[in-house]
Amino acid sequence: MKKYILILILFSTLQSIFAQVKYSPAWFGPNANPVPEFTDARIPAKTTISLMGDYYFGFGDQTKNGYFKIEIPLLSERVSLKVWTSLFENYKVTDLVSSQRNMASGNTSGKASGDFYVQTRMLILKEKKYAPNIILNSTLKSASGTNFNERRYFDTPGYYFDVEIGKSIYTKSNFISEIRGVANLGFLCWETTNSTQNDAPIYGGKIIVGNKNWKLENTLSGYWGWMHTNRHYSADYGDAPLVYAAKFSVMKGYMDYFAQYQYGIKDFPYHQIRVGISFPVEIFTPKYTAPKSPKGDF
Repeated sequence: MKKYILILILFSTLQSIFAQVKYSPAWFGPNANPVPEFTDARIPAKTTISLMGDYYFGFGDQTKNGYFKIEIPLLSERVSLKVWTSLFENYKVTDLVSSQRNMASGNTSGKASGDFYVQTRMLILKEKKYAPNIILNSTLKSASGTNFNERRYFDTPGYYFDVEIGKSIYTKSNFISEIRGVANLGFLCWETTNSTQNDAPIYGGKIIVGNKNWKLENTLSGYWGWMHTNRHYSADYGDAPLVYAAKFSVMKGYMDYFAQYQYGIKDFPYHQIRVGISFPVEIFTPKYTAPKSPKGDF
């Protein structure tokens, strides 16, 4: 009898501990469940690799990590497969942040590795004179990120669907030859505890200006989880992040060099500085040959 009582007490204790964990970007590392990024609503013609370095700071958490992304067009400019992950995360938090997040070991610094995201992208409508580009994205997130007890990554999977809508206006100016607007709408879902899941609409808007040599992007985006509005959870659950990002890119030959600053307006307590490069890789680009018509008279 005592054995069952102890098991019940232990189970109740674990349930209480997990119930205190807020599965939201406000209470985890910056790569745990960030606001999904979206593109200029275009699919590349060639396989593109992006290598980045991130530095997050402010609000008691300093995080440095690498970032890898590859997009493989299965059908040039129409269908692609995209994979990305954060790499070699190194973090340091204050004692106050460690206490607020209930970090299990009490360590205020350490290392972690990130989740993998796998996304399929499909062109639904091609941009024409009066029509925008419309792209449907379907994304799965793994639960492979490490150091859940230190609140670096969730120990649960997730997924999201979103639609990118983009349209360009071309000018006769050499300085700014293109102005492009992009809207993003979708739905994000991730597991929390006790078989509960958080669901959130995704939203975002982007303005891109520039020419063939440079471009400047300004993005406002976020998502809105339901748990902070439910009486069973605290109002500061932190699952409604909103971020602003400014990105400047310079294109030289086949290389794209860029730098980005991102600020967490709400429920994302970080400043971010990102630098990186993107480049096409011909050898990794699948070759597609249209099927030949059968011979014979019709």
